[in-house]
Amino acid sequence: MTTIGEAVSRVRNALKAVKEDPFLTDRTIYYALTKYGQTLLKREDNQFRLMKISSIFKVLPYVELIDVDKVEAGCIGVYSGCYFKRTKDKLPTIFDGAMGPILRTVSSIDGSIEMNRTDPGTWVSITKSTTFKYNKRPYFWYLNGYLYCPNIDWDAIRVEAVFEGKVESCNTDPCLVRQDDPLPFPEYLFSEIEQFVIKELTMAMQIPTDGPDDSQNVLR
Repeated sequence: MTTIGEAVSRVRNALKAVKEDPFLTDRTIYYALTKYGQTLLKREDNQFRLMKISSIFKVLPYVELIDVDKVEAGCIGVYSGCYFKRTKDKLPTIFDGAMGPILRTVSSIDGSIEMNRTDPGTWVSITKSTTFKYNKRPYFWYLNGYLYCPNIDWDAIRVEAVFEGKVESCNTDPCLVRQDDPLPFPEYLFSEIEQFVIKELTMAMQIPTDGPDDSQNVLR
């Protein structure tokens, strides 16, 4: 995958042909890359192209769960006796797709049981259906940075998503510098992303037309 450093370097080299700006930082270029990458991710997700691209997804293999009150989960009106699990800590930032955070799978830690995505309102409707007692599928929803799991009793789950930035997991190399982190965008999008970034930054770098001499009072 293309790293942050590689993408920033390509954009900077392209901009040098227009005008070299000592105030243009790597951080500015990175934020522009991320902004347009996010926009194009939404477009691709809307066209159902992302889930088959394994390289853009990162895995949190063990996300601890705790018990929480159903009110906190945004789930008012469920039958009493329902229990809820929630990720103990907020998840790292996840890029949004067409329908919210881009989550490929949420499952048991061994991956054998995959959970079904829903939302609080739909979950309430499910629990009130006449066939609910026969429904053994595990569900989850994403709310305010957490995952809520209303009908499991597990200690942890496995999460695979398009995370922004470095994700601490068993596969993380602590020696990697930030510039060596991959940008989680499909390779075929980088040309388009970089074109948008170069266009925006080129416009921002244009020198304004010289105005009146500051030493003179133009109102005389």
